[in-house]
Amino acid sequence: MLPFLDFIESRTKKIKSKAGVRTAPWPIFILGLAILTLSFIVMPNGVSLALSLALFLAPVWLPFMLIAGAWTIWIILKRSEFIAAQKTILLEIKPPRNLVKTPLAMEAVLSGLHLGPGESTWYKKYIKGAVRPWWSLEIASLEGQVHFFIWTRASFRRHIESQFYAQYPGVQVVEAPDYTRLITATPEEWQIWGCDFTHTKEDPLPIKTYVEYGLDKVQKEPEQVDPLANLIEFMGSMGKGEYLWLQLPIRMHKGEKYNKKVMVEDPKTHKMKKTTTDYTWKHRGDEMVKDIRASTVSKVKYKDVFTGEMRETDGFPNPTKGQSEMIAAIERNVSKLAFDVGARGIYLAKPEAFDPIVISALTGIFKQFSTEGWNGLKPSGWMTLFDDYPWEFGVEKTKKKYLAWLIDAYRRRQFFHVPYESSAMVMSTEELATIYHIPSQAVETPSLGRIQSATAEAPANLPT
Repeated sequence: MLPFLDFIESRTKKIKSKAGVRTAPWPIFILGLAILTLSFIVMPNGVSLALSLALFLAPVWLPFMLIAGAWTIWIILKRSEFIAAQKTILLEIKPPRNLVKTPLAMEAVLSGLHLGPGESTWYKKYIKGAVRPWWSLEIASLEGQVHFFIWTRASFRRHIESQFYAQYPGVQVVEAPDYTRLITATPEEWQIWGCDFTHTKEDPLPIKTYVEYGLDKVQKEPEQVDPLANLIEFMGSMGKGEYLWLQLPIRMHKGEKYNKKVMVEDPKTHKMKKTTTDYTWKHRGDEMVKDIRASTVSKVKYKDVFTGEMRETDGFPNPTKGQSEMIAAIERNVSKLAFDVGARGIYLAKPEAFDPIVISALTGIFKQFSTEGWNGLKPSGWMTLFDDYPWEFGVEKTKKKYLAWLIDAYRRRQFFHVPYESSAMVMSTEELATIYHIPSQAVETPSLGRIQSATAEAPANLPT
């Protein structure tokens, strides 16, 4: 293990998450070369000795570096080949006019998508390059017309249709052209701004879900408050030549984000051993609950009746109402099925139609799901990295490069693999269903198209 390797890897992942793209190797190479040159000028004897020693020990460390580099390239190559070989489709979800379902129905749909085939054996994962499927839940405003989409591998079409038809009677799931490729979306022709979104706090702490809004039960329409209505209404306000795209790439959570060695009991030998396979966000949630409970324990002083000395001991946990609610929320959140989740938003407009106010609204588009005490969503990466100071030379050229990458990442629906690998959030089905669900008839936004009546094929046993 090289010195500071864990630190370098953690910092690289953080940069990837904030920038939305892989770190270019050449700036690091130039920086290292400059440091080496400066060191040679200041202390030539010491540098010469270090280089001679490194060359002498090359048979020891060089094979490990070559093997590690070759293995990384091999994994990227095989996974890229596997992903490129998958046929994908975009399905549009068209809600009926008389829909009365709550977001709980969407949670049931998402539970049906909690699948992880393709990574069952080391041979499939590392030799074939197979990766578990991911889906992209999307809401797009095309010049003011709001549409719901789900992007998937073509082989999962029947499964997705059955999940939606089971929970949303009367809904239509139809194949649609990829709206992201119906326009050029080049920085030369369009004004573009976009960002990713990430949690404001740790993943096990939930956002404000539909349960807090009272949507876990069917309510009277005048009393119903759907937080998705704000988002749809805003997206429906786009005018001619304006487009607003929202994307939520999701995949089954297997603990990669929290991958670390923990002590578990071997069921055969009953001895404790270290493993990396059993640590997920649920374990992190349990640790957070323990920390909250520990913080509520206060010291109690008492007088020893035998010695007369004053002693101190731990009292009973005495959490406040807010702490008790937070513990219950974390436990409820991590008890549900979990997904790795990315979130990305893009605003595109013709130069004459571009409205800078939309950028501010886009950065706060998920505010209704955020709370100060619990979790929330904040913008990160891509165009949020630019401060537009007047002394930033070459910033326009860099912006165009990032915008081209941003559009490409959105079109590929890439978030979990190179070249656009980022640090994903972890969300429960309850949180996801809050952000993305088919709105009921209580949301009367005219920009959201609804079908007039349900359509279905004739029963197979119909007498003729």
